[in-house]
Amino acid sequence: MRFEDLRTPCYVVDEERLEENLRLLRGLAERTGARVLLAQKAFSMFAVYPLVRRYLDGTAASGLYEARLGHEEFGGETHVFSPAYREDEFAELAALCDHIVFNSPAQLRKFASAAGGKKLGLRINPELSTQERAIYDPCSPGSRLGATAAALEGESLAGVTGLHFHTLCEQDADALEATLDAVEGKFGKYLDGMEWINFGGGHHITRPGYDLPRLERCIRRMREKYGLTVYLEPGEAVALNAGVLVSTVLDVVHNGLDIAIIDASAACHMPDVLEMPYRPPLEGSGRPGEKPYDCRLGGPTCLAGDIIGDYSFDRPLRPGDRLVFGDMAIYTMVKNNTFNGMRLPDIVLKRRGGEYEIVRSFGYADFKGRLS
Repeated sequence: MRFEDLRTPCYVVDEERLEENLRLLRGLAERTGARVLLAQKAFSMFAVYPLVRRYLDGTAASGLYEARLGHEEFGGETHVFSPAYREDEFAELAALCDHIVFNSPAQLRKFASAAGGKKLGLRINPELSTQERAIYDPCSPGSRLGATAAALEGESLAGVTGLHFHTLCEQDADALEATLDAVEGKFGKYLDGMEWINFGGGHHITRPGYDLPRLERCIRRMREKYGLTVYLEPGEAVALNAGVLVSTVLDVVHNGLDIAIIDASAACHMPDVLEMPYRPPLEGSGRPGEKPYDCRLGGPTCLAGDIIGDYSFDRPLRPGDRLVFGDMAIYTMVKNNTFNGMRLPDIVLKRRGGEYEIVRSFGYADFKGRLS
């Protein structure tokens, strides 16, 4: 299938670019002895799991359904962490997972005996904020994520074989290094008795310019000093810059500036644009004023704030023009929705030879199936 024949909107994941990221992650694991898991919360396109599992050691899940997907479609190790587990799901979850990480000593006491001999972990909160966006900061004051050092005083960690922390978001290894200092300072007394430590996700490992040697030093530090197996759970880094969202201009209106209404919605198809917020990269465009023609891009929903951003182009946009937004493999398919009855974008795989394969198409039944 040719690119021009694709129905829009659609997500297109580039198999070759995905494999470039995977090779880098595999090389890291081979040099350091770390074990690398796919964090499915960022990227759960199981059609490419046969490729991904050639390079990674397993999957990380946030609950029962992700754990089941990883266990059934990926294999390898299956790890799970949840801020709190449900009693009616735990037995099934324990049957699927190799590592079960708890968020508090109370959850550990409640479920440890039902874990069926699986490796148990505890998420810790080193209380060191290394980023400015509170919505993505598990170390912010009042955070519900991870046990603080104070919360562990007087608690028994019997049965716990590893500690887990996840404090980063799109960050370099300097933030990890500072976090490890805090982990050792507050939780060092527990590390000698552990088998493994999980550095969580948020490491922008495959981003150009990432300080890979510093990350490797951090991994070796835990291995050599405490004899720990080190786990990493990249999600974004696995599919970073490996996918796009293709859309079509439907109309252009004017209200103080030109506004192109496209068939892709920030609210429905790329919700991080509104949540983070951020302005997604767009092929062939510039920032306002950089090119001759400025235009705002908005989605077709009723939400007034369904705005993707302001861009500039070489010429005015016209209905039928195609727009290609970059870095749209991550936190898109896993977070999209059908608000306003919007059709979910097709999922397309670009093969190494350049041909396009429609992996999944969505329609009315997918919208209706989520309702009653």
